[in-house]
Amino acid sequence: MLVSACLLGNKVRYNASCLSIPDADLHWLQSNMTLVALCPEVSAGLPTPRAPAEITAGQGLDVLNGATRVIEKDGTDVTAAFIEGAENALALCQQQQIKYAVLAQGSPSCGSAKIYDGTFSRVKINGSGVTAALLTRNGIRVFSQHTISQLRNLLHRLN
Repeated sequence: MLVSACLLGNKVRYNASCLSIPDADLHWLQSNMTLVALCPEVSAGLPTPRAPAEITAGQGLDVLNGATRVIEKDGTDVTAAFIEGAENALALCQQQQIKYAVLAQGSPSCGSAKIYDGTFSRVKINGSGVTAALLTRNGIRVFSQHTISQLRNLLHRLN
């Protein structure tokens, strides 16, 4: 199971913080899966801390298709790093035959249902980040730290 490194306590988010997975869900994941931690942005060489970034006028698939960019709040274009991070995540999943991922909701890389709208106004829109979109496009099921119960139900049905 691929897991966003920030969800496992690694301080790799843009502001050098981490997020968490609810304790019961984390215990279930650790008891039932081999967890492989990755921060796509850090894997592509972006520093921690770094300026916040958002996808402008679109979502992850639009970035992958070259239709929009990932821009930091200071105006720096980090699109190439976000695509490289997504490709690193996909390569890791393919190498280790990973079929599922739990990624950090809201992130321009890892958001699977909600991302920020690109205006740096803290407004969220429906959409997925670059890594979540690339993994999904390649058949890897993506969940967030808020939807682990859906993952549990899916795996229970499959077994």
